[in-house]
Amino acid sequence: MPKGILENAREAIEGKNLKIVFPEGSDPRILAAALRHKQEGLLIPIVLGDQGEIQKTADKLGLKLGDLKIINPQYSEDFDKLVEGFVEARRGKTSKEEAEFLLKTNVNYFGVMLIKEGFADGMVSGAIHTTGDTIRPALQIIRTKPGVNRVSGVMVMIGPKGNQLVFADTAVNITLESDELAEVAVETAKSAKSFGMDPYVALLSFSTHGSAHHDLATKVAKAKTRALEIDPDIKIEGEIQFDAAIDPETAAHKAPGSKVAGKCNVFIFPDLQAGNIGYKIAQRLGGYKALGPILQGLNAPVNDLSRGCSEEDVYEIAIITASQALNR
Repeated sequence: MPKGILENAREAIEGKNLKIVFPEGSDPRILAAALRHKQEGLLIPIVLGDQGEIQKTADKLGLKLGDLKIINPQYSEDFDKLVEGFVEARRGKTSKEEAEFLLKTNVNYFGVMLIKEGFADGMVSGAIHTTGDTIRPALQIIRTKPGVNRVSGVMVMIGPKGNQLVFADTAVNITLESDELAEVAVETAKSAKSFGMDPYVALLSFSTHGSAHHDLATKVAKAKTRALEIDPDIKIEGEIQFDAAIDPETAAHKAPGSKVAGKCNVFIFPDLQAGNIGYKIAQRLGGYKALGPILQGLNAPVNDLSRGCSEEDVYEIAIITASQALNR
């Protein structure tokens, strides 16, 4: 079986000394994961927050902070440089006073600015913040990659036998039109490749090749055409039902002649409701481990945790974030 995403990511970042910032330093899950990384040396963690509060959390966990890098935004020696960079990045939309206030009171803005100014390579947040609170600073400061119009979120689904699937969009966009679905499909295929996969992409619907006639199915079919215009080499099928996408026998009946149907390992859901429901069904009924959401489309990696995340989730997402930073 091919190597999994975490094994590939570990090998990629070994010895690179990539710096990952954790804005929610007083959260026990965050601090425990950051200290684990500090001890292992796979990446360099930077924790934000009040030193006293972080020390209290460490004491409760029975952990020692040692020389873990902790930055209190209120007293950062680089504060003036970050303010200047913030104002410049916002291009007149934020005054110096507003920048000072945000950087002192909002750890996610401070963390993103550490990336912008080269003090960190990526950020992991969301244990106690909403997705919007995590993504908004990244969109305003780091922005999307050239040629990419939107951020989207993927879940890496690791099966009981170690098989690996990728689901998108599971985190950001409530609805997507044809062009937007196509862009998400192309970016997700790129993400899957970076995870060590050979992506076969399914644009999911309740219809396969016109078996049902509805605007929702037509939208998905048009997305395939657009995706192939963006990337003629992408292996993609749609509109297609999940059974035809993943099962070769069903594919032979529903999508005869397709070189992609029945082989798919990357699944693009038609909207956020479907994506969220789909990955949770696979997780709860299929025994799949859900790793993510992992954000794609940004100029630098900022990843959003679930507020129900575990220490292990934080630890693993930090490894993925560091590996994404290699592709900046």
